[in-house]
Amino acid sequence: MAWGVILGVTKALKLDKHGFEIKPYSLTYKNAQVQTVLTKVLSRTRRGIRVFADVSVVAGFIMMGFGFWFLIDNVTKFFDKPEEFSELTVLIPGVTLTSSSAILYFLLSIPIVLVIHEGAHGIVATLEKIRIKTGGFAIFIAMFAGFVEPDDEEFNKAKKISKLRVIGAGATSNVIFALALGAILLTNPFFAIIVPEPIRSAFYEIPQGVNVLSIMQGSGAEKAGLQTNDIITSINNITIVTPFDFTKVKLAPGSTASVIVLRDGQKITHQVEIMPSPEDPTKGLIGITRDNSVSYKPVYNFIEWKSAELSMFLLWLWMISFFIGIINMLPLPILDGGKFIHSIIDKKLSDVMVNRTMWAIYGFTFALFGLNIALSYLKSGWFTI
Repeated sequence: MAWGVILGVTKALKLDKHGFEIKPYSLTYKNAQVQTVLTKVLSRTRRGIRVFADVSVVAGFIMMGFGFWFLIDNVTKFFDKPEEFSELTVLIPGVTLTSSSAILYFLLSIPIVLVIHEGAHGIVATLEKIRIKTGGFAIFIAMFAGFVEPDDEEFNKAKKISKLRVIGAGATSNVIFALALGAILLTNPFFAIIVPEPIRSAFYEIPQGVNVLSIMQGSGAEKAGLQTNDIITSINNITIVTPFDFTKVKLAPGSTASVIVLRDGQKITHQVEIMPSPEDPTKGLIGITRDNSVSYKPVYNFIEWKSAELSMFLLWLWMISFFIGIINMLPLPILDGGKFIHSIIDKKLSDVMVNRTMWAIYGFTFALFGLNIALSYLKSGWFTI
């Protein structure tokens, strides 16, 4: 529906006369004045951009290595430690993004991330004296892309190190932006959900568990002796710290779960018979209403976060910026990582061997990425956000 509105407005305003290219499946905007803007910015920050460009080459290798490590380690966890497996999906509005709030945060974040990413490509290309013909953005129904279009002849003639600087700059700028934003968000309780240890313990007071607000009558929780204001710390040996940890626990109706709670400072273990969920009889319930609020407390709380909406938007912005940076450095045909590897091996091997090597790398990367998504489907089905 949104795509239909975009096409209708674009045609009604005759935007094709102002740099827009309209097709049934895409909308593209190109601006030939990007080079002028980038030159002005570069004239004021040349020394800093030079340092950034050099860092981008090293960061490109690091981000690519981290991406491969994460995907391989994640597959290993699926078989070795399934409770630690991270489920992956491709974010597509209306398909995998279905809640209105998630779609809104996604749509607000993407333009910011794209401007940072493509701006970094463009300004480093200008530093390396590679002309930028046009810059702009494209929408492919529900997918977004930004681009700067360097002069192909000048780019191909550029030194190898210059190419690597230009290619690595986009992803590096996203990750640096995410790190800067993350430093601010360390004062936000929502951010603790995704911060790994030991950073989390250094910046947040860790909650003891999840508070029980009420007990369902006739439930296994009531029969086992759970009480209101108990703090659940463990279910079937899975540590419970936040409400999100409940998703790690698989409860089959009719089975018995070992639930550890804190009551008046003492640990008590209950054997709870799992009841079927009224909405889905195949899913099990303990029989409680739990506190779903985020109970982490920042150690450095000099920023007062009053708006949950702002917190969630910045959390989405951090997430998209960081992972777009990392994923963009994976060697796939349409991503920066593919161009990065191609620039390294180009002219060191014959054209035939370069092509064969690149397609072998593409195939391995695609299979690894696809395996992570497929295993996520096997674990939880086709999940949406």
